Amino acid sequence: MTVHSTDLPVAPAGLLTTPPRVVVFDLDGVLVDSFAVMREAFAVAYAEVVGDGPAPFEEYVRHQGRYFPDIMRIMGLPREMEEPFVRESYRLAHRVEVFDGVLELLLTLRVRGLRLAVATGKAGDRARSLLDGLGLLPFFAHVIGSDEVARPKPAPDIVRRALELLDAPPEQAIMIGDAPTDLASAQGAGVAGAAALWVGPDEEELLAAGPDAVLRRPADLLALCPAVPGH
Repeated sequence: MTVHSTDLPVAPAGLLTTPPRVVVFDLDGVLVDSFAVMREAFAVAYAEVVGDGPAPFEEYVRHQGRYFPDIMRIMGLPREMEEPFVRESYRLAHRVEVFDGVLELLLTLRVRGLRLAVATGKAGDRARSLLDGLGLLPFFAHVIGSDEVARPKPAPDIVRRALELLDAPPEQAIMIGDAPTDLASAQGAGVAGAAALWVGPDEEELLAAGPDAVLRRPADLLALCPAVPGH
């Protein structure tokens, strides 16, 4: 299936054979805008552990969706950066904002009877704490962090775990992500993947990853998620 950036949205083909009953969301860049907080936390962690010089945040962002220790390994940076990065992320969590339209999307999906989960590159405790502070945690039946599966994204384990917890087959699910790692995880689990473009990621790279749907604003997902029959 060829996906063009002008498609709004592209109806899933192939993997999603029936309207979804389950939606699995990535967290950062999909539900919440945390990039300013990430930048500051990364800069502090880099200065504390590595020392002087500019922190390579732009490279870090290119690996979004992966677990922090995996990103450090890929970038050749010390694993010890994780402690100050997590510490600063907690300290600055009050500055994270929910994207416009996300609350309305979650409310509508819940009214329509869909079950929701989060599968994130963050550690599970940190993800749940952030969602709780933003008032979003009650929308999700499960929030799964990368430290709670054997292999984090781009492996399919975290999406498979979400389906297991929700007792849903892959053909009844769709995964919403803003990074190629999200789409790879979904594809590996046999789940349709939708590219979320409202944060302004590297569009070309994300579209090249072969999403089944392209969403430019949160409300676009509603066209793919009608009410669950009998709800």
